[in-house]
Amino acid sequence: MTRPSTALKLAYAGLAVADTALSASRRPAHHHARRFTKPLLLPTLAASFATDPRARRSPLRRSTLAGQAAGWAGDVALLGDEPKHFALGASAFATGHAAYIGGLLAQRDPDASLAKPAAVAAAWAVGAPRTLLAAYRTAPALAPVLAGYSAMLSGTAAAATVLGPQIPADARRATLAGAGLFLLSDSILGLRKFVLTDPPAWLEGAVMATYTGAQFLLAEGAARAGA
Repeated sequence: MTRPSTALKLAYAGLAVADTALSASRRPAHHHARRFTKPLLLPTLAASFATDPRARRSPLRRSTLAGQAAGWAGDVALLGDEPKHFALGASAFATGHAAYIGGLLAQRDPDASLAKPAAVAAAWAVGAPRTLLAAYRTAPALAPVLAGYSAMLSGTAAAATVLGPQIPADARRATLAGAGLFLLSDSILGLRKFVLTDPPAWLEGAVMATYTGAQFLLAEGAARAGA
């Protein structure tokens, strides 16, 4: 018999594929259908995580559920096209990353080298200014929100590099991969929304494919931490 967590995980995968395909379409009707698929993503993933026996013992349980709840709010906000919707969505995701960071840093290795977090910070310092400048030119009010969000997102990636040995190695790898995919997803999003003047439709699909993969890997890493 399939466990509830496994069935929900498969449901999440199906929703992720459907929403990615819809987001990559040029047809307005397909984007309208995302008002059904997109809001279901994070609740389904959260239900899968919460019912996973491993997650019940995970030290990352609360922070992951909090991050998923905030991610759901961000997903719903970003269904709108106005700058206020983007600001609300970015703020919600920043809150989610604050939860992820808190959970990860609580499990950090006190003897970990700062070289890897410094590398993440350096990558942010090199890559973020172009997008932030483009955002300022397009919608000046959004630039500070985007700057704060991108810094929080980089903070999640940095925190994922210093997890301690009490977290199993496969959990650390999944968490780091999830944080990295999140960075990639939002880099593509910034490029599509603020840098390119006529982005191809498939680019939004790339955003969703990497985003849904990132959320899955963060949840999987947190579940494996309780194995």
